[in-house]
Amino acid sequence: MNKILLLEDDPLLAKTLKKVLEKNSYEVIWVKDGEDAASITYDEKFDLYLFDINVPLFNGDDLLLSLRQAGDTTPCLLISALVDIESITKGFSSGADDYIKKPFEIDELLVRIKAKTSSFKKSIIYNDFEYFIDDDKFLYKKDEIYLSFTQKEILKHLFISYPNTSSKEELYELLEVQNDLALRVNISKIKQKINIDIKNIRGVGYKLA
Repeated sequence: MNKILLLEDDPLLAKTLKKVLEKNSYEVIWVKDGEDAASITYDEKFDLYLFDINVPLFNGDDLLLSLRQAGDTTPCLLISALVDIESITKGFSSGADDYIKKPFEIDELLVRIKAKTSSFKKSIIYNDFEYFIDDDKFLYKKDEIYLSFTQKEILKHLFISYPNTSSKEELYELLEVQNDLALRVNISKIKQKINIDIKNIRGVGYKLA
């Protein structure tokens, strides 16, 4: 299920959008101002940002520009009643992938959202490594990496969770023998085989460093 961060200060519009998007199998987190939106992006990963421009504290343009400058490449669709070319240009200059003018048809918005989320995350890049989701394969500097089934599943979980931490409990589910020693052995073998930096978060789990 694709996860959308909705930034909208109009409660009526936000509730309508949330209801329609959830009916179409999207998970929606709704925030009312730019400060809350900025905070939640530090803790959670999203498949799409849906930002209104004129919202309290940080407007959608400035928030998006800050996210892009911080290396956040999550697709973003800006929505706004501003229809002048200067506003539209500013939106795209801030890093928007699309721009839709209010008032808009819900069906048009759904088409635009689907276009952005259906192509999202075909691969996950970490330094010189890349995991191709559809092909289920890892590359290092364009060369394919071969691991045992269990080690590949562990590494896949770490890539999909990146930059967050995968808990030990989640990783135990990928093991035949579900204990800490077996997990540590497999993590060590992955690191030895492909020289990737996997960090142990004491008492929590593992993550790509």
